[in-house]
Amino acid sequence: MTNFSSENQVNSITSVELTLKRGTEAANCHDWSAVNKYLQQLPVSKNKTELSLPNQTDWQTASKLALQVLLEGDFQQQWEVAKLLPLFGKSITLPLISLLEDESVDLEARWFICNILGKFSEQKVILSLVKLIQQTEIEELAIAAGKTLTQIGIAAIDALVKLLQSPHRALAVKSLAYIRRPEIINPLITVVEDPQPEIRAMAIEALGSFHDRRISYLLLAALKDTSSLVRKEAANALGFRPDLCEELDLIAHLQPLLYDFNLEVCSRAAIALGRMKSDSAVQALFTPLKSVNTPVSLKLDLVRALAWSETELAIDCLRESLINSEISANVELELVSLEIINVLGRITKSNLTGKSARTLIDFWQLKGRQSSSPELKQLLANSLGELKHSEAAPILNELTQNNNKLIRLHAIAALKKISK
Repeated sequence: MTNFSSENQVNSITSVELTLKRGTEAANCHDWSAVNKYLQQLPVSKNKTELSLPNQTDWQTASKLALQVLLEGDFQQQWEVAKLLPLFGKSITLPLISLLEDESVDLEARWFICNILGKFSEQKVILSLVKLIQQTEIEELAIAAGKTLTQIGIAAIDALVKLLQSPHRALAVKSLAYIRRPEIINPLITVVEDPQPEIRAMAIEALGSFHDRRISYLLLAALKDTSSLVRKEAANALGFRPDLCEELDLIAHLQPLLYDFNLEVCSRAAIALGRMKSDSAVQALFTPLKSVNTPVSLKLDLVRALAWSETELAIDCLRESLINSEISANVELELVSLEIINVLGRITKSNLTGKSARTLIDFWQLKGRQSSSPELKQLLANSLGELKHSEAAPILNELTQNNNKLIRLHAIAALKKISK
């Protein structure tokens, strides 16, 4: 009986060695399909969770062949070997991480590595994925790494929670933020008052994507944080909760941020108020738009926010700003007028398109005709065409006679839209 087992073991070893030898020969010929075929012949454990190789030397040979296919094979060959690589066990993660971090490695191979690492839940895997997300400029890789973190799920969260009390706290928070699951709420709540503003901001940004009663009040408190990073993220998050506008009096909380020292905070507050779609928010937005002290960059955001409000009062405010503008006096102020003309042309609510068109018509008759700006006239023609209001036809016909060829072309195109 013993002799029979020994003979089987020898035969098994010989079979593995022969398979790996043939696989190596195929690799030397760059025949990656054949290499895949030989790798598929390697024995696996009874539960089929990992390869059953006789010794470390065979493991190293087999893993080297598999990684070669991943790096040099075509998409189908990479797909096949990607299903095999997790069978090499946790020891394969280190060479995979090394390849993932190597920017000279082909994008497709790194994409496959992200997916393969999703089969493992070790801290080194999780941190490598977060590091990739932070550093890569390749959007496909960042998305793949984020999906892999989500795939690891609870195991990743448990591993990262342990790091919240370590020097790697910032990286742990960043990692948790990429795993959009309810289980990250409690861990992130513990760091919303962290001494580091970057950590507080990351926590607020991630928590803002959940509809949880506790989070709403944390966001309100964060609007008054000493860090502009935190205030910005809190304003942005509350902009997606118009359902809480009345209950939490969001307009009263967001309005002061329109006058924040940090323009990015002002911008996020303006966008958030625009999403409230209420007359109270419109009035809050219109006040700084009228002010001569408001920077032009913020005025442009205020104009866009008023248009997003989609109320009659918002159109009235845009009209007043446009009609009262001094378009030839200041180049920067003319940018605001151009943006108003632009956003009015994007209004799609049926009860507001006529009002928007009449605003542009009145502006043309009062001031636009005297403008020397070709861009203004082109934009006006575009917006009138988008609004498809018949009363705009005389103005567009007038613009078809302009000396500027581009203005004529825009006017003709607009007339065709109106006539449809």
